[in-house]
Amino acid sequence: MPNTRAEPHAAAAVAAAAVPLPPIDHAAESPFIGAFANATAVLADILAGHRMVLLGESTHGTAEFYHARAALTAHLVARHGFRIIAVEADWPDAAAVDRHVRGRPPQPAESPGAAFTRFPVWMWRNLEVARFIRWLRAHNATQASARRAGFFGLDIYSLRASMAAVLAYLEGVDPQAARAARERYACLEPWGRDPARYGRAVLHGTHADCEDAVVEQLQALLDKRLAYARAGHEDFLDAAQNARLVASAERYYRVMYHGSDDSWNLRDTHMFETLAQLLQAHGPQSRAVVWAHNSHIGDASKTEMGASQGQLNIGQLCRESFGDAAALIGFSTYDGTVAAATSWDGPMEIKQVRPARADSYEHLFHAAGHAQCWVDLRGAGSGVLAEARQLLMPARQERFIGVIYRPETELQSHYARATLPQQFDVLLWFDRTRAVPALPAAPAPGAPETWPYGL
Repeated sequence: MPNTRAEPHAAAAVAAAAVPLPPIDHAAESPFIGAFANATAVLADILAGHRMVLLGESTHGTAEFYHARAALTAHLVARHGFRIIAVEADWPDAAAVDRHVRGRPPQPAESPGAAFTRFPVWMWRNLEVARFIRWLRAHNATQASARRAGFFGLDIYSLRASMAAVLAYLEGVDPQAARAARERYACLEPWGRDPARYGRAVLHGTHADCEDAVVEQLQALLDKRLAYARAGHEDFLDAAQNARLVASAERYYRVMYHGSDDSWNLRDTHMFETLAQLLQAHGPQSRAVVWAHNSHIGDASKTEMGASQGQLNIGQLCRESFGDAAALIGFSTYDGTVAAATSWDGPMEIKQVRPARADSYEHLFHAAGHAQCWVDLRGAGSGVLAEARQLLMPARQERFIGVIYRPETELQSHYARATLPQQFDVLLWFDRTRAVPALPAAPAPGAPETWPYGL
């Protein structure tokens, strides 16, 4: 437990170790221009020595987090050659955006305008992401095709869309294989719109599981990788990843009723394996930026979720597999507003974020007095960084707000103990934040059917 009498000393140490940041210009059209972008370039240059830079967020609905991640990523892409941007989003949705930003033709029946339309829509369909996507498309247009940065999804929820993508791909390259795939996927087809019902049916014994069928389909696709890749290497990689996702999602919906830890671990393992496959596919010199929640980015083994609940995450798996080549960057705030829902599939609301608890890291950083800053938590040397790391080592409460925010049960719903300097390498701090502005769910009248639109 932290010594409460030592908290002023710890806050002073954080204040001394922090690198202040200027205010964000939310009206800026590009994440690569302005005083804030120039200041974050210093941090981007430090992080550029890593093969992967994982950028977190303590909520899924805070404008400052999205803007800062965009600024850092723009520098890493433009100045340091990072060409993989992997995000906590569904693979088919991100693939539509990837084709848009890299100037590649869409897949059959694929519409960038239809990307990111399932709950929580605001998580990716928001003004900050739209600005970054527009910047990325413009940047890529100045690069040779091999040097263009791609935008990829890591998540596991797109069962129905991924099955459709596999079938559409095979229809174009191997109609006979498409017929066989359609027969294998028929086992899951009745549950495509509500895969959680599939998991319940298997659990209760009213429906046989589809594991053998989806694994067989993945293997059939991989067995013809050489022939299919000759028809288009990137299209094959996209189809193969969708087939992997179907296999992972089938298992995910089966285990989700056996306990949240099993389904969490399966999901984060899938996201890590997708990241590793992207790095492998793009060659030994490839480097990646990851955007996901702090709960996925920080090393889970240094938090209550790992130590007490047996949960792992992308950050932990990256550290275990890649060591110091992975940089884990957390983002946090004290109070403000946030875009979130009250319950799953509920409407987006602009909610007031309560001031952080007195026994939390957030309260300590608030006491340090910086409106926005970043702190290197690795404690290099023997100066102020080492002192701050030492004083931050006692475990404290840390706040996690996802797409659901319930202030009335905040301690039970949104706090967990963690050891911050072991969880992250760097923390970006924004004392008071505001909700991310969501884009409309459909194009404005007369707007082109591309994404992002209406900008």
